[in-house]
Amino acid sequence: MGEQDVRNENNPKQLRHFMKHVLEDLRALEEMLNTPDFFETNIRRIGAEQELFLVDSAWRPAPVAEKVLASVEDDHFTTELAKFNIEANLDPAIFGGDCLRKMEEQLLGLLNHLREVTGPLDTDFIMTGILPTLRKSDLGLENMTPNPRYFALNDAMNRLRKSEYQFQMRGKDELIVRHDSIMLEACNTSFQVHFQVGPDEFAKLYNFAQAITAPILAAATNSPMLFGRRLWKETRIAVFQQAVDTRNPGLELNNRTPRVSFGEKWLDSSVLEIFKDNIARFRVLLGAEDIGKEKPFEKLKQGIPPRLKALMLHNGTIYRWNRPCYGISDSGKPHLRIENRVIPSGPTVIDEIANAAFFFGLMSGISEKYDDITKVMDFDDAKANFLGASRLGLDAQFTWIENRIIPAQKLICDELLPLAKSGLEKYGVAAEDIDRYLDVIDKRVTKGTNGAEWLLASRNKLQNQGTPDQILAAVTSATVKNQKTETPVHEWPLASIEDAGKWKDNYMTVEQFMTTDIFTVHEDDLIELVANLMDWHFIRHVIVENDEGDVVGIVSYRRILRLLSHHESGIDIYSSPVSSIMQKNLITVAPQTSTLEAIDLLRKNGISFLPVVKDKKPLGVVTERDFVNVAGQLLEQILRD
Repeated sequence: MGEQDVRNENNPKQLRHFMKHVLEDLRALEEMLNTPDFFETNIRRIGAEQELFLVDSAWRPAPVAEKVLASVEDDHFTTELAKFNIEANLDPAIFGGDCLRKMEEQLLGLLNHLREVTGPLDTDFIMTGILPTLRKSDLGLENMTPNPRYFALNDAMNRLRKSEYQFQMRGKDELIVRHDSIMLEACNTSFQVHFQVGPDEFAKLYNFAQAITAPILAAATNSPMLFGRRLWKETRIAVFQQAVDTRNPGLELNNRTPRVSFGEKWLDSSVLEIFKDNIARFRVLLGAEDIGKEKPFEKLKQGIPPRLKALMLHNGTIYRWNRPCYGISDSGKPHLRIENRVIPSGPTVIDEIANAAFFFGLMSGISEKYDDITKVMDFDDAKANFLGASRLGLDAQFTWIENRIIPAQKLICDELLPLAKSGLEKYGVAAEDIDRYLDVIDKRVTKGTNGAEWLLASRNKLQNQGTPDQILAAVTSATVKNQKTETPVHEWPLASIEDAGKWKDNYMTVEQFMTTDIFTVHEDDLIELVANLMDWHFIRHVIVENDEGDVVGIVSYRRILRLLSHHESGIDIYSSPVSSIMQKNLITVAPQTSTLEAIDLLRKNGISFLPVVKDKKPLGVVTERDFVNVAGQLLEQILRD
């Protein structure tokens, strides 16, 4: 959840004060680690955090988290960065016996309770790494949860970055997005799992966690699209790194580490290496009102474990994909955990628990087979494997132990699942549960159908059956419907266009059906170029931009015809610039403009074309033809009903 009682540290004196306490906490932790008996050992606990998207009846983000939390009355639930996200925290459990089954039962119980609350609000929720229907317009500060921590974090990161955030990715499609806040982070939801470890074994097990992260992610990918673009199989990975990247864009060559990272090398001996590296590489972003009230060394003299609030607050602003965590157990003793952050939310609870079982089993099983992963595998290979899994999912090829090149599917099925099974057996996990959850992984990987593959296959099936927004609504709706059956994703039928729901829900705003594949010209381009674009692509209007990419005019097919028939003085279609004939006084609409308002604008102004513009930049167009298509779908729906 993160510390909530925070403030944005911008004053140099305050920054020094906070760093003093971070360093004091670090020294206290070092002293504690020198006395291993001080920590809770000889016990292995597991836990998880479930992040979700809230959606409305049109399967779009529903910014109602505050209302939901006010009604749910359960402290297992808490806020996330955006008003359309929510998080459920599971109770920690001792690793063994029916722990996995109890984790599944508790999560199902929490989600059923949540559904009872969201129903009366005409809202539902979805477990998915990135919500397919999410749009950039959903990521404004008006949708940031009104919590001081989030605004303080946003201000601090903007202060360090000193420029807009630019997100750029290429997969089957390409996406370039500029943004002015950390709200891009709200695109992502995950199923974060925790594995408690002892101080003496931390480095060894952390290195194992790094090594197995790639194959676990390959099996679990569930986020292949953002804003309708097909990108990486787990697009979350790149989105999160770029969403909170405080590096100045002009300093790419100085090899500074981003705040979201896989790491740079294996650990040698201690968790202290990570905390020291965090302090050395990353500036303080947040402070807290009560920093300095706790005297960690005084508590240690009394045999009481300190909270290490300053150190943990700083650690909470650095997002390693395997992150170290410090806490105090109900026993009153401190403990260390490894938090794995790569597993996406969804597709179903059983899929998620299967992913967790795979991770927990491998953490135990692989450490039994290999004493020291650093002796048999290069760190750079582990890091490259992680990137490959993010991009390609189950199609990735890994450089595995002893430099073997092996496909992800073969590695998982032939080598890692047996290791995970032996690891779960070692801790006495119930045999029927081991078979149940690992069988989900085996069948999912063998069939090659995880959440990402299902989403892409559904999207491709619907390619020519509706508008882009209808298709995204259909795959989102089908995901929610299938999640409620608690059938693992490899058994799901593909989405159908009927899953998109009621006609009216898909055409409420122009953003839902506008044409985004548009052609534009520069105001200094030849008029002849405009005429050719219209001829080549059967379009009747072309948007005109200036050097900044702002919309400054349009040229219509009718204007070109008049020019050719009347031979206007001083205008030569083969040598004159577009600026000499373009219409400058434009009527434009924003993406959130209602369909009825857009129709009214066309009627009142006697026009047939509306550019859709945000911040002067063209996003798309809507035309009379689009509204004819909408009317046709409405008539078809009425006749069908």
